[in-house]
Amino acid sequence: MAEVQPAQLKGFPRGTLVIERARGRDSLRIWIADSGDREQQGLMWVRDLPAGQAMIFPLPYPREMNMWMKNTYISLDMLFYGEGGRILHIVHGAKPLSENIIPSGGEVHGVVELRAGEARRRGIDIGDRVSYTADARQISNN
Repeated sequence: MAEVQPAQLKGFPRGTLVIERARGRDSLRIWIADSGDREQQGLMWVRDLPAGQAMIFPLPYPREMNMWMKNTYISLDMLFYGEGGRILHIVHGAKPLSENIIPSGGEVHGVVELRAGEARRRGIDIGDRVSYTADARQISNN
């Protein structure tokens, strides 16, 4: 299957996310929102997010995080994670185009956004662990 690459995300680094669950593990292709500009943009303007792809927003230091869905056309699940990649809070089915604030519920190290319904379909729960690696060819080009 060909990898989807929306034009809006062309400059984002790519990588692989691993979610370790009580009953197995999943791997997804990710876009990495690794700068202030990329964090602000996120998945805005994107019209489709396949089940096997996601976006990660790693933070340079732990802090409370607020997200919103402004200019985001697809419903998302959000996995807020803390130290060691442990999932601390999950938001299911964030409403597209909403400007309501979605809080992390405390200090986190980042958030992963998946297509709505994927967290439940994959059996992802609080306490599961996320980790990611960036594609090596992109690291050397930065």
